[in-house]
Amino acid sequence: MWKGAKQADMAGTDYYQVLEVSRGASADDIRRAYKKLSRQFHPDRNPDDASAASRFKEVQEAYSVLSDDETRQQYDRFGPNFRQAAGAAPFPGYAGGEMPAGFDFSNLFGGQVDLESLLAGSRSPRRPLVQRGHDITMTIQVPFQVAATGGSHDLDVHRDGRSERLSVKIPVGISDGEVLRLRGQGSPGQGGPPGDLLVTVQVAPHPWFRREGDDLLLDVPLTVAEAALGARVDVPTLIDGTVILSIPPGTSSGARLRMKEKGIGNSQSGRRGDQFVVIRIVVPEESGENMRALFEQLAESDPTRPRDELW
Repeated sequence: MWKGAKQADMAGTDYYQVLEVSRGASADDIRRAYKKLSRQFHPDRNPDDASAASRFKEVQEAYSVLSDDETRQQYDRFGPNFRQAAGAAPFPGYAGGEMPAGFDFSNLFGGQVDLESLLAGSRSPRRPLVQRGHDITMTIQVPFQVAATGGSHDLDVHRDGRSERLSVKIPVGISDGEVLRLRGQGSPGQGGPPGDLLVTVQVAPHPWFRREGDDLLLDVPLTVAEAALGARVDVPTLIDGTVILSIPPGTSSGARLRMKEKGIGNSQSGRRGDQFVVIRIVVPEESGENMRALFEQLAESDPTRPRDELW
């Protein structure tokens, strides 16, 4: 528990502790903590780990509450049971004008006032319980391209025995594990507003690209000759199709070549990440006599010993 922070409910879960932030954390602090913990405990990184799966679920629930200003204010005021607090009585034993059992309010006035007569005309029928509807949670998987460039995803929502098809807007650059909130699309309330629909987004892997934040990584194979002499090769990008990239002479395997602003768009900053081409030098499994002779000549004429600088 953070120093100086007041726990909302000793018997319930403290969502600030779940996200490892202080009660005064900003929206950006909460978002950064959520992304970090979602990656750490994501089921894909922790297969068959029940503890990590439970932690991941707690992180999603905590973020769904603290990322929304209205629900965060209610949580800060009422604690984990904030959704039921709206229908609570002002104090135990008092509801709709009834006095707490076993307490004689006429004693407050020395028995000189007949409170029963005084209140007889002011009592009104007990008001029905007002309760906000429950939130509905679900998970969807979207293609890598849609997560990177934005789009929409159709889903079926089941509530009160009925099914309704909704279209969810996928923002540009959404990360794996992020939660989208659709206000008023949850279960109906009892005299109160409906709950929300909380959609956890899983991003499907891409056959070529990998993601690091807003940057993209792409492995590009080169022959020994292309790496040694340099070359111009066709390289696919996610947003601009295929472009020609110049490979400098003497490029080593594992080198990263930057393609500026060819990565993932960021809806918060309005900027686009970069694409990095990771060089992979490919040596043929079988080589003819002529190629073998050339490699032997190269070995005899090459004075460099790269391992000498390592060991």
